[in-house]
Amino acid sequence: MTITTLDQLSHKEVLAMEKGARKNGTGISPSMLIGRWCPRKLWTAGQDQANALQSFVLNLLGAELLIENSSAPMAEPLQLSNAVRIGPLILRFRGPGWFSGRRPLLQFRFDELELRLGPWLLFKLQLPKPEPRRTPFFAVIGVNPRGWLLARGRGGGLALWQCQNA
Repeated sequence: MTITTLDQLSHKEVLAMEKGARKNGTGISPSMLIGRWCPRKLWTAGQDQANALQSFVLNLLGAELLIENSSAPMAEPLQLSNAVRIGPLILRFRGPGWFSGRRPLLQFRFDELELRLGPWLLFKLQLPKPEPRRTPFFAVIGVNPRGWLLARGRGGGLALWQCQNA
């Protein structure tokens, strides 16, 4: 299935894509996720309608998920950063990420929290490692590095992200 108009993507189409990913895998590699992703459309677990208010608020806050190759030797292959902004104030979570399975799962953990005012670091906190069974993940359903990423989170919600550096 090809997504051409993100705003018109229905819950039914998302579920069909997810069913195909579960059955056939996706063929997605970690390098296909590299980019700056912003939430475009969100479905709360168990809901057929996208939550327009939640999407609006996250976009208003400049929410983004940055996925990069890790630069640390012997580290996990990916580095994730999840941030929101209120004017010059930035709240950011950072940590490693890794792929597993053929669907695949993008597992991650945030081990650092920082608060910045523009370029100035106001606060930095090391976060505890989650229990292995509580590690957050995105079950990746589909991706087009030049446009969109569709995934289901650990809590059951669905998110359609749009790449900002495509």
